[in-house]
Amino acid sequence: MKRILVVDDNRVIRRVIRQMLETSGFSVEEAADGVQCLNHCREHSVPDGIVLDVNMPEMDGITCLQTMRADPAFRECVIVMCTTQVEIQHIVAALAAGANEYVMKPFTEEILRDKLRTVGLLA
Repeated sequence: MKRILVVDDNRVIRRVIRQMLETSGFSVEEAADGVQCLNHCREHSVPDGIVLDVNMPEMDGITCLQTMRADPAFRECVIVMCTTQVEIQHIVAALAAGANEYVMKPFTEEILRDKLRTVGLLA
């Protein structure tokens, strides 16, 4: 079973994404910000994928993404950015920083599944 870490400062959003991912057969873990994400990965190993919010306290998603991509341990980890920011410059910045895909809130379970298929986490 593939593991996905959901990183978002909003507990309700984490739970909704968790339910969507568990319905699709993933083992799901959670973190509330970029610092918790990095600590979780160091303590429990790097998951197969991360759904990473952009706007968070402590460490935002782009900084977390850049930190992960600078670490060889995260080379194979698929990272999908998740945000309400729809401006093209934010999407370009996330992809340039190493995101594999980008999904905009609000999204449906089917949209999330499509993104996970695109990046190879879901058949």
